[in-house]
Amino acid sequence: EENGHQNKRLKRDADEEDAEDQSKKSPKRKIVLLMAYSGKGYHGMQRNVGSSQFKTIEDDLVSALVQSGCIPENHGEDMKKMSFQRCARTDKGVSAAGQIVSLKVRLIDDILEKINNHLPSHIRILGLKRVTGGFNSKNKCDARTYSYMLPTFAFAHKDHDVQEEVYRLDKETLAKVNKLLACYKGTHNFHNFTSQKGPRDPSAKRYIMEMYCGEPFVRENMEFAVIRVKGQSFMMHQIRKMIGLVIAIVKGYAAESIIERSWGEEKVDVPKAPGLGLVLERVHFEKYNRRFGNDGLHEPLEWTEEEEKIAVFKEQYIYPTIINTEREEKSMANWLNTLSIHDFNSSAVGMQANNKNSKNSSDLEGSDGCDDDSD
Repeated sequence: EENGHQNKRLKRDADEEDAEDQSKKSPKRKIVLLMAYSGKGYHGMQRNVGSSQFKTIEDDLVSALVQSGCIPENHGEDMKKMSFQRCARTDKGVSAAGQIVSLKVRLIDDILEKINNHLPSHIRILGLKRVTGGFNSKNKCDARTYSYMLPTFAFAHKDHDVQEEVYRLDKETLAKVNKLLACYKGTHNFHNFTSQKGPRDPSAKRYIMEMYCGEPFVRENMEFAVIRVKGQSFMMHQIRKMIGLVIAIVKGYAAESIIERSWGEEKVDVPKAPGLGLVLERVHFEKYNRRFGNDGLHEPLEWTEEEEKIAVFKEQYIYPTIINTEREEKSMANWLNTLSIHDFNSSAVGMQANNKNSKNSSDLEGSDGCDDDSD
């Protein structure tokens, strides 16, 4: 028995020595990982340590990092030890094609292949770059670009268009959608587009660089379109509410003047579109790239070489999930039925009741979030 204990102790000591040798061979370095994932079935990106009830993307990522030997197990339990930071805290059900996380890892051989071997196929690490020691993917990010894929019948006028999947978006309606989306460009007070800010909170002001809807396309006999929005940062639910309000106007539930009114101090009833179609497309590091991208030591955080892999991942995992879920669960169709409950003319009166009714259909879906102060 004593010999057994001694052998175990010797084996443990040898394992520790091996780990130490491995650590010396592969010193820890600060890197960023380019991630793509389909968010369906996950309670967002950010890990809730100690809560196994709600599975997140980071649960699977950290497990893969430990199993591949990039990080020691205790770094998985305390993520501060590896200086982990995600660029955007996407919420329940939201997907990503260009999420960035920064962390310190051991740069082992075939690192990407080894991490991906321990990840499910709907989560992929598509790229890796070395960065400066003090790099933080959240703080160094200048802007985020999201896309929102939706069936075009969302824009069918409530009184004189077919509301079903046979609807096709005409050029005049698309032009109207784009005229309304362009109203969001610039700096505005978005306190009505999140539940967490008052009208005089300085952080409710956000800068939108671009927002437009692309040409429609047909998938499996249903027509879809993709809205793209680039902004410095977004508050919780902000993108979904920006899109929800435009849909309400185009369908004929609300007057165009409501957008202008929503910048003011009064509380305006802004509907929140479903989370299903929301995808974090890419994050931008323009200032970092100017300073360090050509210093001879670091690469610029651009992913031109990975773009084909990103496109393939979207076609394989993100778009089919959005299309199939819309067909099976009818999240957009069900949400459109709640628009008539909203009171677009009054300010705060009756809004609480409306919010209660609309919660059931949209809160299950997920929300945009960029891990800024407001999420």
